[in-house]
Amino acid sequence: MTTPHASPGGATAAAATAHADSTHADPTHSAPSIPTAAPGALSGVRILDLTTVVFGPYASQILGDYGADVVKIEAPGGDSTRQTGPALEAGLSAIFLGMNRNKRSVVLDLKQPEARAALLTLIDRADVIMHSMRPQKMAKLGLDAATLCARNPRLIYAGLYGFGAGGAYDGRPAYDDIIQGLSGVADMMARQGGAPRYLPTIAADKTCGLIATHAILAALFQRERTGRGQAIEIPMFESMTSFMLVEHMYGRHLVDAPPEDRTAGYPRMLVPWRRPYQTADGYACVLPYTDTHWRLFFTHAGHPEDADDPRFASIASRTRHIGALYERAGAIVATQTTAHWLALCERLEIPAARVNGLDELEDDPHLASVGFFVDLEQNGHHYRFTRNPVTLADSHVVPTMPPHLGAHTREILREAGLDPAHIEAMLAKGAAIDRASAATPPHKEHTP
Repeated sequence: MTTPHASPGGATAAAATAHADSTHADPTHSAPSIPTAAPGALSGVRILDLTTVVFGPYASQILGDYGADVVKIEAPGGDSTRQTGPALEAGLSAIFLGMNRNKRSVVLDLKQPEARAALLTLIDRADVIMHSMRPQKMAKLGLDAATLCARNPRLIYAGLYGFGAGGAYDGRPAYDDIIQGLSGVADMMARQGGAPRYLPTIAADKTCGLIATHAILAALFQRERTGRGQAIEIPMFESMTSFMLVEHMYGRHLVDAPPEDRTAGYPRMLVPWRRPYQTADGYACVLPYTDTHWRLFFTHAGHPEDADDPRFASIASRTRHIGALYERAGAIVATQTTAHWLALCERLEIPAARVNGLDELEDDPHLASVGFFVDLEQNGHHYRFTRNPVTLADSHVVPTMPPHLGAHTREILREAGLDPAHIEAMLAKGAAIDRASAATPPHKEHTP
């Protein structure tokens, strides 16, 4: 079906119907309740996002999913992820699509004074500015925190960096692989598998993007109380290390403990047997966790002797013998089919699930029943996205296509109050670029 175009942060009266019609539906489940005309939770909040690649764009996409008006400020060449992976339309590559929905795009060449002046005008009306440039470069452009916060005292100035200011690594370049290596991820993989490896997902960028999102939200909430904005710093290394050490600090918390207890690394996460168990015909994720779970599992699997094994009787003893426990469980699970174990665990209320392949997720019955995937049509092409996984009873934001490069330059500069003749002069000399001819037309949401 066709729905009216909704700018990021808005909602349409047809939102609920469009959402239901555009997603998979499982006839055995009722569709989730979606509000029909609720504004986004962050409706009216303007985000200027100067970041690129994954860390910042993922954070600003989440803010857009909550209804913020996210304006992606791009250099004339655009975000490099526009060219990463296959594409149906130039500049809308597969990777770019994954973290740039619900945004508008403005192209400004900040090397030119007219473009910097235009950006300052946008900043005057903005709630948040996000960037991932070195502070020295921002200062050279006149875009440092002190200058901008003095200009707009309500501004949240979010610096997304590789490393915290004033530290030994301050100013170094950082990408996901570098941060995974520094923060212990590669060592964690070596402890489990024998050789240092990166997680096969953009773990550091995405984790730090989540941290950036809640830092920005906290600053916005504090502004509601004080009336003042502030500068905030989100460093990747510190953020990812904090994330890793939630459980892996482990014995290092115990400063006065004997050396054998002062080891880093949570053993349950690191044993090589922590993985989906091979069954007689495939694989299954089976996780007895409590004392009751393990006793039921061993007893109903036909191995009561293991239920009575003192190594497996309590969580403390299981932690000390976690490798032996998982190795034993794996040997038992290998004797029966996946269906057998899923049925048994469901009956015993032991957590268990099949192993989904990446290409199978769109057909998962639960994700289908909650309308997790949304299809959009643009320029004769069909695209599929995930929706915001969070449901707010009083907020619903209709997903919109990631923008073409410079698709909204004229529109946003006019909204900022710039004189149309001045805008055209900027466009003529390349200080700004508008590509509205390739811009996102009204979208059609359609049923897969």
